[in-house]
Amino acid sequence: MSSSTEKAPAPDGGRAARSDHLGHVIFITAAAAMGGFLFGYDSSVINGAVVAIRDRFDVGSEALAQVIAAALIGCALGAATAGRIADRIGRIRCMQIAAVLFTASAIGSALPFALWDLAAWRIVGGFGIGMASVIGPAYIAEVSPPAYRGRLASFQQAAIVIGIAISQLVNWAILNLAGGDQRGDLASLEAWQWMLGVMVVPAVLYGLLSFVIPESPRFLISAGRTEQARKVLAEVEGSHADLDARVAEIEHAMRSEHKSTFKDLLGGRFGLLPIVWVGIGLSVFQQLVGINVIFYYSSSLWQSVGIDPTSSFLYSFTTSIINIVGTVIAMIFVDRLGRKPLALIGSVGMALSLGTAAWAFSYTTGTGDDITMPDLQAAVALVAAHSFVLFFALSWGVVVWVLLGEMFPNRIRAAALGVAAAAQWVANWLITVTFPSLADWNLSGAYVIYTVFAVLSIPFILKWVPETKGKALEEMG
Repeated sequence: MSSSTEKAPAPDGGRAARSDHLGHVIFITAAAAMGGFLFGYDSSVINGAVVAIRDRFDVGSEALAQVIAAALIGCALGAATAGRIADRIGRIRCMQIAAVLFTASAIGSALPFALWDLAAWRIVGGFGIGMASVIGPAYIAEVSPPAYRGRLASFQQAAIVIGIAISQLVNWAILNLAGGDQRGDLASLEAWQWMLGVMVVPAVLYGLLSFVIPESPRFLISAGRTEQARKVLAEVEGSHADLDARVAEIEHAMRSEHKSTFKDLLGGRFGLLPIVWVGIGLSVFQQLVGINVIFYYSSSLWQSVGIDPTSSFLYSFTTSIINIVGTVIAMIFVDRLGRKPLALIGSVGMALSLGTAAWAFSYTTGTGDDITMPDLQAAVALVAAHSFVLFFALSWGVVVWVLLGEMFPNRIRAAALGVAAAAQWVANWLITVTFPSLADWNLSGAYVIYTVFAVLSIPFILKWVPETKGKALEEMG
């Protein structure tokens, strides 16, 4: 499924959207971006349950990691199939399916009777995440007036980081209600079960909102429902827009599109075209610096070095706030500084932050539940972790997605994006599933590995990543 590439509407349509319809368009966009909120929420909510799950089911690090990473299997499947599903039954129906999957996953994860059961519900939720990660941005692009498309498209990323922050805040509040015990009793359920179950609320809200927003005009036209498409275009671009011209532009764009396939990516010395390898490299480096260790494991990480559970949950929330701040900074400067300079700033900052954290974690002493860390090193580790999240969010968190959307030639863009996204899920899974074992082996050593990848990303950017700032998509060759 590809987003609309039609020309901008007539100036009068742009004015109408600007004066009379922008508030409605923002509501539609925000409703669709609820999928991004659930994406962020579900990805991070497990953070608060890691220690309790380990204790409840009496599992080792390897089995625990498989449960945490299980959602990523569903993510990959959902992302791979969402486009075809949406092209067959529509974007709105796809959102509703994702909402049902989110709801079922939240209930099932909160009430598991075995570890495999919990893992299965995580996969179900992951499928919803994968669908939402594809449908949300595509739908927003297709309903947004061209003059506002870039800014409205940023709603999805903003919703993701807000979802991460809210999940950590809710986890912290539930932990406090349970007296600081992740397995504390709350209305006949343990605290960690409530943490996973609360996602029912935003999941149901997402489903309800999908019933009050219009279908994408692009899908309506593809399904032969042109009159409905005209009504939606008038709704989002203004009644004074040249609706006949807009419908004709969409039809022309759809007829002229090239459906890229994997075969189009073949060539070059190493099987794939060089630019495809660059896209894969961007996706892989984004994950191998260890960012999702912070969002999946930070609460258990801080507890493993002697910080009490309530404080560890609070620190997880503050890193989420830092993530939001960094994302806003990136949105402001990505078009001003350019993609490569921002990525380089981020790589240098991440390398320094991760190296500092590795040094601090090397001072941990003790074993099991009796682990301590000197006050100075504990403070340094906390600052370094927050610094790492900030540098990631203001650079690689946003820049990678901008580059992947811009750097490929038109004829291979869809297929190349699919391969790069798949590489990102695989790398995410690899980091997620290996961290508990690495931490048991040597926490400082784990962070040294992430530091190495951050350092390696610097020459990768300098040598191979193209600068796409100010270039039309048609210039990418």
